[in-house]
Amino acid sequence: MKVSVNATINTHKILVTPLVLLMMWYFNNWSAAAFLYLSLHGTYTMLWLVKQNIYPDKNFGQKIPLRAAIVLFILLEGYCLAPYLLISQHSEVPQWAFAVAPCIFVIGIFFHYVGDAQKYFVLKVQKGLIEDGLFTTTRNPNYLGEILIYLGLTLLSWHWLPLLNLGGWIIYFFYNMNKKDQSMSRHDGFANYKAHTGQLFPRIF
Repeated sequence: MKVSVNATINTHKILVTPLVLLMMWYFNNWSAAAFLYLSLHGTYTMLWLVKQNIYPDKNFGQKIPLRAAIVLFILLEGYCLAPYLLISQHSEVPQWAFAVAPCIFVIGIFFHYVGDAQKYFVLKVQKGLIEDGLFTTTRNPNYLGEILIYLGLTLLSWHWLPLLNLGGWIIYFFYNMNKKDQSMSRHDGFANYKAHTGQLFPRIF
């Protein structure tokens, strides 16, 4: 039996909101920080499902064995460590984090979803390098966005452990980005494009 990567990821994301609500009920934590986390991660889930319906990532359409899907699902559940620590420990989140965490999160949402949209619709019309828009200064605005999204959520948890989970995923993201660079190197002009862009962070100067 095989399951699509897309179905595995979607299942994880759909379960986040009820799981966070269950944590809030079980630990009797109805704090502003818990509700803010619920709102931010829940919104991310809704936008993800809209994106997957309008401009899905074709790589997520591949099917993998059920055992591999279960392992992937368990790894994705590592992102639930942040709300668990925040809610179970009744963490006292400093006031400044209520401003900084949503700011980082929203910037991440912009880079992630706009970057994916640009890549999807441009490649439908013309294959090759994308060198304008969000890809003018960074070759991976979508990965940058995803990292910022979870960095904002991690900050809101006010615990260092979720940083380890995020760090593991960042290593995986760089593995994928290196593979992407190798694939794009077959296109004319890639060497010049690579010299003027950052692999992850925008090369502004």
